[in-house]
Amino acid sequence: MAGPFRVAGINFDHMHMGDLLRQVHDHPGAEIAGICDADPARMATAIATFSIPPDRVFTDVAACLEAADPDLVILCPATADHARYVEMVAPRGRAVLVEKPFAASLADADRMIAACRASGALLAVNWPLAWYPTHNMTKRLIDAGTVGEVLEVHFYDGNRGPLWHLADKVEVTAEEVARRKPSSWWYKAASGGGSLLDYLGYGATLGTWFLNGEAPTHVCATTWGAPGLEVDEQSVTVLRYARGLSVMQTRWGTFSDPWTRQPQPRCGFVVVGSAGTIASWDYDDHVMVQTRDRPDAHPVPAPPLSAPNRAPVEHLIHVIRTGAPLHGPLDPAIARTGQRIVDTAFASARERRELPLVG
Repeated sequence: MAGPFRVAGINFDHMHMGDLLRQVHDHPGAEIAGICDADPARMATAIATFSIPPDRVFTDVAACLEAADPDLVILCPATADHARYVEMVAPRGRAVLVEKPFAASLADADRMIAACRASGALLAVNWPLAWYPTHNMTKRLIDAGTVGEVLEVHFYDGNRGPLWHLADKVEVTAEEVARRKPSSWWYKAASGGGSLLDYLGYGATLGTWFLNGEAPTHVCATTWGAPGLEVDEQSVTVLRYARGLSVMQTRWGTFSDPWTRQPQPRCGFVVVGSAGTIASWDYDDHVMVQTRDRPDAHPVPAPPLSAPNRAPVEHLIHVIRTGAPLHGPLDPAIARTGQRIVDTAFASARERRELPLVG
């Protein structure tokens, strides 16, 4: 592949588009070949931040793809639009990176997989938690047999709410949050809003990765949202596996954002195995481990990830150029099991009963 690796960013619904474009901008072998959104105002910050020239800015997807001729397309639409946008860009046969969550439904996820399979396009689903050193160290310890057979995966995660920050974790005032909330897609059921659809996929997908692809047999979930909201701000999901139960919780409205200071309950995972346990908190530089030989919880360093697998953009460039496998949670096969869990949890909360895993 001669010349810079060309990347196009399409749809700015999700604030993570700015973070992903920064990764392209900072990569020595890549360039932002084009950006696109129906609303030019939503691209203004990226244009200014990354000095994107006018001839690389588009409001029409087809025009952007034709002019940019990208090697990789980054998609950040509202969750309910993931399938539609993948079906628009996949026929070009170029790699597609969809920002989490995978989709609004298993049916949509399968549409995305089918569209990319038909053209031979690589499909990857980015989960930012997949790049945290702690969770990668947890997977390495599991694979090394440190805690024996994994019996339970417990997850609690979220933030103060999706409107409290922009790209690069720039904080937003309470007044601005209140102004944007009534019209934001994050709080619209038809757009795939709500904390369950926003965050359960993290726990379900990384949990499936920790369990080497194993899926639960049944799911039971309940949700809560402030009066007047269309969507939930909190969910609790119980997953029934052959060997026991796992619990996954999502929360918009944590006391603090975990990237500034960990709230209580702490955000991250606890893995229980037949021979030990691992506490893997977001943003820490270590995990806490218990084993039969050393039952007192003790820290195990979780060093920073190394190139070319520190973040999604450089990882995908490496994968596309070398044929290396996708990092576990980005693999649609793993993410699809996560989506099955999310779909079943959503239905369970609506029907107020335990359900067998769909799909």
